[in-house]
Amino acid sequence: MVGAANSYEVIENTWIPLKDGLRLAAKIWLPAETHTKPVPAILEYLPYRKRDGTTPRDMTNYPVFAAAGYAGVRVDIKGSGESDGLFDDEYSPRELAEACEVLDWIAAQPWCTGAIGMMGISWGGFNSLQVAALRPKPLKAVISLASTVDRYNDDIHFKNGCLLSANLSWAGNMLAYASRPPDPAIVGEGWREQWLKRLEAEPLCIMPWLTHQRRDAYWQHGSICEDFSAVEIPCLVIAGWADGYRNTPSAAVTGLGAKSKGLAGPWIHKYPHFAWPKPRADFHGEAIRWWDRWLKGEKNGADKLPAYRAYITENVRPAHWTPEVPGRWVAEKAWPSPRIKAKSYYLNAGGVLALRSGPETTVSVASPEDCGVMGGEFFTSRPDGDLAADQRLDDAKSLVFETAPLKEPLEILGRARLAIDVAIDQPLGNLIARLIDVHPDGAAHRVAFGVLNLAHRHGNAAPEPMTPGRCERI
Repeated sequence: MVGAANSYEVIENTWIPLKDGLRLAAKIWLPAETHTKPVPAILEYLPYRKRDGTTPRDMTNYPVFAAAGYAGVRVDIKGSGESDGLFDDEYSPRELAEACEVLDWIAAQPWCTGAIGMMGISWGGFNSLQVAALRPKPLKAVISLASTVDRYNDDIHFKNGCLLSANLSWAGNMLAYASRPPDPAIVGEGWREQWLKRLEAEPLCIMPWLTHQRRDAYWQHGSICEDFSAVEIPCLVIAGWADGYRNTPSAAVTGLGAKSKGLAGPWIHKYPHFAWPKPRADFHGEAIRWWDRWLKGEKNGADKLPAYRAYITENVRPAHWTPEVPGRWVAEKAWPSPRIKAKSYYLNAGGVLALRSGPETTVSVASPEDCGVMGGEFFTSRPDGDLAADQRLDDAKSLVFETAPLKEPLEILGRARLAIDVAIDQPLGNLIARLIDVHPDGAAHRVAFGVLNLAHRHGNAAPEPMTPGRCERI
């Protein structure tokens, strides 16, 4: 298939051989210039069927990259789409090792210069960073969207020892994705046998996720925060405030240093050139500038970008559906930024949140189990029902401390921290904290939240139950 104005050619399927004798299926977009000279390549490596699972979004990206002089290579992970073999688990050692084989194969093709970038949103964003930590020679740069540097504490499974509901919903999604058959038009008459073998061997991903409730080697694998120094190439890390992966750009740039850049906008779990809420971002412009700098060697200033660019939302109304949020873009040359200062508020008697501490007092709370129903989804893929709504219903079931009306704007960029003396009447319990922007009419917009299984108060590797009745600083 040939693209618009013959600017690129699409190879619907080609086979990438692996060392074990099996093959991975790839779809490739080749710029017209590859007939006369090689070009750099962009790899996206997913378990979602290149044939149809990601086609709409692929068609927003790879023709644009081809027009800019990049070959696009969309590969199905082993056991998915048309690829041979069986799927085992997310970000498994085998998956990452085979990604390195794929990179070597691409680099050896006559249409490739040998310089490759790796990118993706969510799964592809995760494994891009993880593969970078393995230092395959052809991989020169990464663009990672809606991903994490910490698989235990900043993914859909656990937060500080608290089990997230997204752990179950995503396991169901992966069961569906992994159950889909290969395309007979590509695989041929053996498609049914291949499909049945997959179904017989298909893992139920939630089982290892629930088995590993502590931070152990299972989660440390693939968590680049365990050793940021392993990633030596530049990484552009992008996320949205309305997504569960909002912490990653800040954490990645803090850990990776000057060679990487962060970008955070108001979006849900989507590419920022078609995400909600608006305003959107020119993802293609950002990506091509990044690739041009690190794959073509152009001195275009991408390495001089501010360390962290972020959209500061202002006066956001709480709603399940928010088409656009007001605010402005800011840029911090260094991150953590020396321009950002900590400001302390104190929890005082009578539910008062103030700049000065009052007399010490004790208050009690026992939130009902349906507290949190207005919290929205952690994994926000829908803009019309996944966002956190008006928090007043949950506030009524919580212990609330509130400031007087602010006399000037309070602008927050970074993660809020809570220090509190806590005693509970059982060995186990969860502590949930929310930071709320209260509008003049009382509407309550959730700015941030945190959760903690109190047994994990000293760390996630070796939980310790609380002593009932004994107060501890948390």
